[in-house]
Amino acid sequence: MKRLYPLLGLSIPILLLSLLITTTTSCKKVEGCMDAAAKNYDALAEEDDGSCTYEGKAVFWYIESVSDYLINQRGITSLSYSVGGELEGSSSSSVFYNYAPDCGDNGTITVIRDLGTSKSKQYSYKVEDPIDGEVVWEGVITFEANSCVVFQLDN
Repeated sequence: MKRLYPLLGLSIPILLLSLLITTTTSCKKVEGCMDAAAKNYDALAEEDDGSCTYEGKAVFWYIESVSDYLINQRGITSLSYSVGGELEGSSSSSVFYNYAPDCGDNGTITVIRDLGTSKSKQYSYKVEDPIDGEVVWEGVITFEANSCVVFQLDN
């Protein structure tokens, strides 16, 4: 009968080595984004790896007296909205709100911006008459991570 001892002797070091590898790799913490406000939040992450990315939203609006002023005093019947040099949408000047709308409400000009790894970021905005290019409003708006900036346009 053959001896199995030489084979058993070889198997024990391999078994111990694989056990050691399994033990050391299973102890490693799961890395990922640990900020619940981030787009890529990982609920299973145990260690933040700095990969969190954010987005912010903004909604533009104005009240009835501004609408009346645009139409009756300035002859502006429609508006186009640009943020960061990108056209975001257009609306009739007769569209107004009696209260601040929420981002995404029907008929609103709601803008979503990728903020990258920043929790806030500023963009320039411009609202103009698309017929003659006359700028009605312009300035800077700050988008905040995981929130909706409600931006009222005024005379």
